[in-house]
Amino acid sequence: MLALHGAGVSDGIAIGKAFVLERELPPLPQYEIAKHAIDAEVARFRGAVDAARQQLASIRTHIPASAPAEAMSFIDTHLLILDDKMISEVPVEIIRHERRNAEWALRSQSDELVAMFERMDDVYLRNKKIDVNQVVERVLRNLLMETPEQHEALSAGGIVIAHDLTPADTVMLKHKRVRAFVTDMGGPISHTAILARSLGIPAVLSVHSATRFIRHGEDLIVDGKRGVLIIGPDTRTLQEYRRLKQRILERQRELNRLRRSPAITLDGKRISLFANIELPADVKAATQAGASGIGLYRTEFLFMNRVGSPSEEEQFRSYVKVVKAMPGKPVTIRTLDLGADKQVDGGRGDAPASLNPALGLRAVRLCLHDTALFRPQLRAILRASAFGRVRLMIPMLSSQDELFRVLDLIEEVKHELRREKQKFSRKLPIGGMIEVPAAAISADLFAPYLDFFSIGTNDLIQYTLAIDRVDDAVSYLYDPLHPSVLRLIRLTIEAGRRARIPVAMCGEMAGDPRYTRLLLGLGLNEFSMHPATLLAVKRIVRESSQKALAGSAARTLKLLTTRNVHAMVEKLNSGLDAH
Repeated sequence: MLALHGAGVSDGIAIGKAFVLERELPPLPQYEIAKHAIDAEVARFRGAVDAARQQLASIRTHIPASAPAEAMSFIDTHLLILDDKMISEVPVEIIRHERRNAEWALRSQSDELVAMFERMDDVYLRNKKIDVNQVVERVLRNLLMETPEQHEALSAGGIVIAHDLTPADTVMLKHKRVRAFVTDMGGPISHTAILARSLGIPAVLSVHSATRFIRHGEDLIVDGKRGVLIIGPDTRTLQEYRRLKQRILERQRELNRLRRSPAITLDGKRISLFANIELPADVKAATQAGASGIGLYRTEFLFMNRVGSPSEEEQFRSYVKVVKAMPGKPVTIRTLDLGADKQVDGGRGDAPASLNPALGLRAVRLCLHDTALFRPQLRAILRASAFGRVRLMIPMLSSQDELFRVLDLIEEVKHELRREKQKFSRKLPIGGMIEVPAAAISADLFAPYLDFFSIGTNDLIQYTLAIDRVDDAVSYLYDPLHPSVLRLIRLTIEAGRRARIPVAMCGEMAGDPRYTRLLLGLGLNEFSMHPATLLAVKRIVRESSQKALAGSAARTLKLLTTRNVHAMVEKLNSGLDAH
């Protein structure tokens, strides 16, 4: 028996036989094209792109109606990447001008694109390189006359082991009724992970040696919650996991009954549970989970996989689509949060790459630096506010000067819209993300000028502890329960309370049930998270007394070591220190 560990991205237990999905490309040929053969080589490349487009369109038509909205949107994303000139046209120029073969031309161009994404600080955007690689691989397989789809031999009930999976793979695996999947690559916020959660498939990603150690037909156990893969389990382990699987199924049935139940604590405090979304299609999952609204709409995805920036009208249509899908409920639209490397956000390839994107020209800094990019978005958000309860949120605030400049710009845009007789909400709430330690420490200075706060714990933890949360060498230091982080969260909540403005949390910490009781005790009343975790958080809210938890949270803040904080939170979750 052997246990391998990775990132558990989708809860659940699966027991079954291994099916190793071979996906590695053979070595790509590199050679020079004769002048008379250039047109034929271009035609061969375009034929491979057309074939890839037809393959994705075919998969799209076979997505079952019961599949979550994410399934369709991820296939659409791959189609958009395929149609992007950076993928479909630039390799043609390389073939013509440098006389390289199609495979070489495409790989050279894709390597440059991937390098751009890798320099980005925002982890969501950095993961876009995976989509580019997956689309490029599909075209390369067509050029090499290989079949991209390898699922025909897969029988129902298998556990798929792969180097990586595309969204198309994931959808088809669900259609084949696989029990789970494990990959060498990937992470908790990749498209594969998001789809796994939405489709309800247990999954463990980033098990770096999975395809090397596992053989076809081996007995496996996949623990999607703990991120554990067990190879060749013994009888005792099998029995233990079968019991655990049954308990998980019973717990999920109980959670599903909470969809329409209010999120009210035992002492009568109503808690708002919002959803985080990336695409308009994600609203379906938020609605199905019973979200109180959208607490974070990440708008930067509109700017990806294209040469030019989206027009004001295109942004307006996307925002209105979300607003109309959430009638009567708040929709919090975050302004553009791209990193320092701007090559993919509208063709600004002349911008110098930052040596340290995390501390460079990103988010509100970028928007104020380039108001030609920012102004159309502000206009689109304001216009969308005429159709529902829109809230505008500014990311990565670190100084009052930044805030005042944004507020002045919003007033200018409002004046323009009034002059043009465009409708918008005169009382559009404007909030700030607290994700830089300076903003948390000075939250009381920001509060008089804002209508709400939202704590972005992903960056707040990263900046407070000076670690890169996606760097394997230091990611073990990333700890939401570090005393410094908890003190900054408390400072922000207290500043909001004194100013009488609501404080939400939209980072990953908000959707992790392990921290729900502590956050309730700290006085947090608004949580925003991935829809897949909302019901688990709601259950804990309904079983907790915020008043009783307040004393435990106050004692936690006085603890001097991270180890003691973890021990206290474990007690809190077991109910030993909540009364």
